[in-house]
Amino acid sequence: MTVISLSRRDLVRLLGASAAALPMLRGGRALAQARGSTLVIGIDISDTITLDPVRQAQYTPPMTLAACYDSLLTLNADDLINPKPSLATAWARRPGGDGWRFTLRQGVRFASGATMTAEDVKFSFDRLINMREQTQQYIKAVDRVEVVDAQTVDFVLSAPDAPILPILCNPGCSVLEKAVMLQHGAVQGVAAKDTDRATEWLNGNSAGTGPYRLARWERNGQIQLLANPHHWRGAPAFDRVVIRHLSDSAAQILAVRRGDIHAAFNLIPEQLATLRSEPNVRIDRLPSLDFVYMAVTQNVEANPVLAKKEARHAIGYAIDYDGILGSLLGGGAVRPAHFLPIGVNGSTEQVAREVGFHQNLDMARQKLQAAGVPDGFEMEIAYGNAAVAGISYQVLAQKLQADLGRVGIRVQLNPMDQVNLRTTYTQGRHAGGLLTFWNPPAVSNDLWASAVVERVARRVHWPVPPDMTELVKRASEEPDLAKAALLWIEWQRKVVDQANHFILFQPIYQIAVRSSVRDFPLTAAGWQLDMGQVKPA
Repeated sequence: MTVISLSRRDLVRLLGASAAALPMLRGGRALAQARGSTLVIGIDISDTITLDPVRQAQYTPPMTLAACYDSLLTLNADDLINPKPSLATAWARRPGGDGWRFTLRQGVRFASGATMTAEDVKFSFDRLINMREQTQQYIKAVDRVEVVDAQTVDFVLSAPDAPILPILCNPGCSVLEKAVMLQHGAVQGVAAKDTDRATEWLNGNSAGTGPYRLARWERNGQIQLLANPHHWRGAPAFDRVVIRHLSDSAAQILAVRRGDIHAAFNLIPEQLATLRSEPNVRIDRLPSLDFVYMAVTQNVEANPVLAKKEARHAIGYAIDYDGILGSLLGGGAVRPAHFLPIGVNGSTEQVAREVGFHQNLDMARQKLQAAGVPDGFEMEIAYGNAAVAGISYQVLAQKLQADLGRVGIRVQLNPMDQVNLRTTYTQGRHAGGLLTFWNPPAVSNDLWASAVVERVARRVHWPVPPDMTELVKRASEEPDLAKAALLWIEWQRKVVDQANHFILFQPIYQIAVRSSVRDFPLTAAGWQLDMGQVKPA
């Protein structure tokens, strides 16, 4: 096996590292707000295109949304299986067994000071369902929400055995204040998709019960949050939060060393290593359930060679996965077989070794021969001008370009803005491979697998056979975990063989945190950080 090793200089060059990229205040003075009652976070938030919970489908916004909104249920970082109370204090099967009845927490107030009621819950889910955005697909089993009384709501399900409880923990299922939303153009009924006008207001404000409220968002600039003094858990420890967009890892490490920010989210392994001797900075680690992958189209009009499964298999066997985990990520990641991260039912490192692709250049060449292109072929890899989990997509794309080149697959790189990349991908317009991420809106195998057969398949022009969709349903509704695990392994074998998606790594969060912060509770539940629980030393 040949492993590419990029030097620190190469990595920094590819990342475009420059201390001059550090944002400045008017008058040229560096923004230094890592003191007093303000929490400052440095992270690449170039993927943030909306802060409307219903419309959000990106990597970093859930951190902000989870700070501004509460859901009925939540997940603790040390238990991502059993939902815990949040806005609901109890839940049980509703009479008849066709859904769930939730008892709401009494005395919860929105940031406006108004008291939350069952009407707010019904409004929020009516809007979510009728907007028919991606978030609606997460709760596709919810037919309707009914008010029982001021403190009780019923969720009526079209599939009573669907695993809905963990899905309701995600920030897309937040409860919003009905009266405020109606004032700003929200629509609750079936016309919501075409007539709702609340998103623009929600991009600069919030209407939730969370520990913070949104005060300002500047795209590719910063997000500002203010404490919600009415929060049912009590006011948070910081009066204000500033999430600064720092796409440059060199700028992030400089800022965290100087104390301009409390935490840096996108440092590369070599930068993290230099902080080991830093007396005022520590590295907080947590295995994530996120993953970064390459989606490969089989659209014959875009690339007729990629329409052949054998050619896509050649890609799978050509990639140096160990080099990505080692040389590029410094061992700060693992790799699952497919869209079930390691750590959930049916996905282990052993399963990944048995089921997933591994580098085998001779096998890759055999697959090219079988595809009728023994000398290789040309393809494109598109990616966003951004960083994720301590690595830039550009570095990752160049690594793949080199790997595939070894077997004659000639790759043209196509960098683009994150918003354009997202549009290109969701509309299925990419011409070859496309690098992107997946972070869980909630911890549920059904969400990962359903995403593949219901949405992601369309993006790569894969007509999913009915037996694949039925397999996901059977596995999701199987109450016996051991039997379900076997079904999930079978599903992974099938989608790996289909070879439209190559999981490159599942990162371990490695966040540089100033010692002036005592508690910095990371979570793999999909929103990275429980911001309301961050506390100073």
